[in-house]
Amino acid sequence: MRPAVETTYCDRCGEPAGAGSHDGCHAARELEPPRYCAHCRRRMKVQVVPAGWTASCVEHGTLSDH
Repeated sequence: MRPAVETTYCDRCGEPAGAGSHDGCHAARELEPPRYCAHCRRRMKVQVVPAGWTASCVEHGTLSDH
């Protein structure tokens, strides 16, 4: 039986965080909200308002920047 290994994903492009370079994603994330859950790779519901943003994953909850 294999031990459970948690894989993390890029919250902008959804690809595995350890695969390839995510320099463009890191630069874009300074201005944009996350689009994918970093834990499960699900596409998140994102709402942008003048005061910031909220991003919700049905499995892992809500992140916010305000």
